[in-house]
Amino acid sequence: MKKGSRYPKEVRERAIRMVFEAIENHGSKWAAIQSIAPKIGCAAPTLDKWVKQDEIDSGSRPGETTDSKTRIKELEREVKELTQANEILRKASAFFAQAKLDRPRRK
Repeated sequence: MKKGSRYPKEVRERAIRMVFEAIENHGSKWAAIQSIAPKIGCAAPTLDKWVKQDEIDSGSRPGETTDSKTRIKELEREVKELTQANEILRKASAFFAQAKLDRPRRK
């Protein structure tokens, strides 16, 4: 499970499959979601969000895929780390340059 996720991945996947199977019997996706959500113990909007993200990931709905969101988060984390490293190096360079200027010269 991801940090902050209340439901295991297997439960989410099973619920999504159940919704797609139940659409034929309920007439609409929302009706199927409202029927399935209490059975797995989550709110209907939560299940709707899972279904929409699954549709995006499968390519049947436009939007940002889970993989691309994950990759963007990794890249943002890397940029933050590199920015911090550059700041440290910049300060160290300025410190040593100043220290060199402050030293008495040898003859």
